[in-house]
Amino acid sequence: MAAAASRNGKSDRVRRHVLHLVETQVDPHGKLPTERELAAELSVNRLTVRRVLDTLEHERRVYRIQGSGTFVSEPHVEKAIELTSFSEDMRSRGMSPGSRILTVEQCHAGARIGQALGLSPADQVIHIARVRTADREPICLEHAYIPSVLAPGLADEDLNGSLYELLSLTYHLRLAWAKQTIQATVVSAEEADVLDVPPFSPAFSVARTVHDIRGRAIERAESLYRADRYSYEVTVLRNESLEPAHEVSAPMPDETSPA
Repeated sequence: MAAAASRNGKSDRVRRHVLHLVETQVDPHGKLPTERELAAELSVNRLTVRRVLDTLEHERRVYRIQGSGTFVSEPHVEKAIELTSFSEDMRSRGMSPGSRILTVEQCHAGARIGQALGLSPADQVIHIARVRTADREPICLEHAYIPSVLAPGLADEDLNGSLYELLSLTYHLRLAWAKQTIQATVVSAEEADVLDVPPFSPAFSVARTVHDIRGRAIERAESLYRADRYSYEVTVLRNESLEPAHEVSAPMPDETSPA
């Protein structure tokens, strides 16, 4: 028991030391001290250091290159499945959200967007294409479509901030729920140039239709997230109705007792 506690104490000490380096001293993609150097500095064996680095690599805090060493990963955004804006996600993680506008136009909804928003293909929508950034690094390529009738003059507004805040404060659209689909994909050469990643890098394709408290579809968003900088966190609950029923046997009458 004492030996196990000692091992855990050493691992915790190594973890705290490495995280201090990651968070305050070594920039993203900077090289960390070697396992041998860390072991000597902290008076632990290399196996303890290796196990800690294995854990931190699994958590995406560091990455390794065979024959070169261990390096600090870029900050990674983990997204819970809840209806929040990109700006809210970034601020909650202490990062500064930003946008680079690519396109703002009024156009026909067309068949695909019209179906998602419950519109005729001939109905007008505002199409907003933006590169969303965190601490000035591109994270997401976003295409948002808003029914023009619900947000007149939207194209003339400042669209660099949170679109959800703008819809709520200016157009009094109260967001309530969304239906969202997430798929694995790769980026095209054009998308790679916008997101500053190599062509065919892995990505998440996220399609979301947002509804307000009146049940109206108010936004169709089709976004492409860098998989190296973004992930999704899902809480899965067990449905108690799926648990096997426990049979309760009725007590058998005692044949020796009087009726």
